[in-house]
Order: sequence, then structure tokens, then C-alpha cells
Amino acid sequence: MKTSAAHIVREYTFDEVESVHGVSYDGAQVWFGAGDRMIAFDPDSGTIERTLAVAAHAGTAFDGKHLYQIAEDRIQKVDPKTGRIVSTIPSPGGGRDSGLAWAEGALWVGQYRDRKIVQIDPDTGAILRTIESNRFVTGVTWVDGELWHGTWENDESDLRHIDPQTGEVLERLEMPPGVNVSGLEADGGDRFFCGAGSTKNKVRAVARPKRSRA
Repeated sequence: MKTSAAHIVREYTFDEVESVHGVSYDGAQVWFGAGDRMIAFDPDSGTIERTLAVAAHAGTAFDGKHLYQIAEDRIQKVDPKTGRIVSTIPSPGGGRDSGLAWAEGALWVGQYRDRKIVQIDPDTGAILRTIESNRFVTGVTWVDGELWHGTWENDESDLRHIDPQTGEVLERLEMPPGVNVSGLEADGGDRFFCGAGSTKNKVRAVARPKRSRA
């Protein structure tokens, strides 16, 4: 397992936000859950571009057309143009879930204190696969076929690249002491976006490890 220090390349601070929960990326804007609303900002300028009046207590995901947002014990499918909730399914942890990602036609849900990631059917909520972890799981993201998740335990956090079949940790990016991770999303390029955990009103951009191109 390769372990290295996380390189924080930028911090975004939102004075009007009390806490950042789930984080997602729609190809242009970064979205995050902020309790009673979903907020989108431009990652280049840091300017807030959109706000949707949608309950947003944990993970956030985007499937290319709709946003998905954990709100207490349910996952809401949201039209990002209008903020309309299209449908809902039960959250598998019944209110204990954290991260959320979209990949392979399914939702991937981080289960914080259960130390698991579950793959679920986005239409029914049925559990398709369970991956065990040995740390509290926060945000979840897929990028270029790699499954990554955040951890937050004993005021320590890291970003972990894991084998989606076995849960084996393949690579770790250690966050600095006292710097925690709530939501997590990759932009498909060279950045991860992380909710700032106990810092409450920040999103941090972390450099994604470079991959050699065949």
C-alpha cells in the first residue's frame, strides 16, 4: 500500500454556510449539501452560482442528469434545473449514512460508523454489494475506474483508494493533523473536492495522484 501526504491545493470558504456535507461535481460546478439547501459553486472563481431549497444532510452525487442527495433516512433524486424532487428511496443506513457517489449505473453509499460502502439500486434502494472498511467512512467517489473514500476517526482523516471487490486499501493520502474530510468527489481530472469536516464551512481541493499514461 502506498501512503503519501495529501497536497491541499486550494481552500474555499463560505461564510454563509454552517456546515458542508456531501460533495459532487457536474462537470462545471461543485455541489455540496449544506443542511437545509444544496449549493453549487464555480471551482475556478469560488463564487456561489446556484442554491436549491432541498434538505441535504449527508452525501451528494450526480449521474449526468440528476443530483442525488441524502436527507436523514432517505435519498432524494433532484432535478438540478428546478430543485424539484423527482423521487426518493430509503437510505440503506436509515439515517446513519454519509458519502454518496454515482458509478456503473448505481449509487454507492458510505456508511459512517458501520465502516462500510454499499452499492445500491438507484430505483429501489436494494443493496447490491457491501464493501467493508476498518475506518469510519465519509465521502465516496469513483474516478477512472478507481473507488476512493474519505475517512474521519479520532480527529484524523485520509483519502483511500480501495479495491472495489475486496475492500483492500491500495493507496492512502493522509490529511494534515486536525484536517478532516466529510464529503468527497473527484472532478475527473487532477483534483478531489473534500468537505472540510470539523472546519464546517470549507471545501478543500486536494491534488489527485498522477497516473502514467500507457
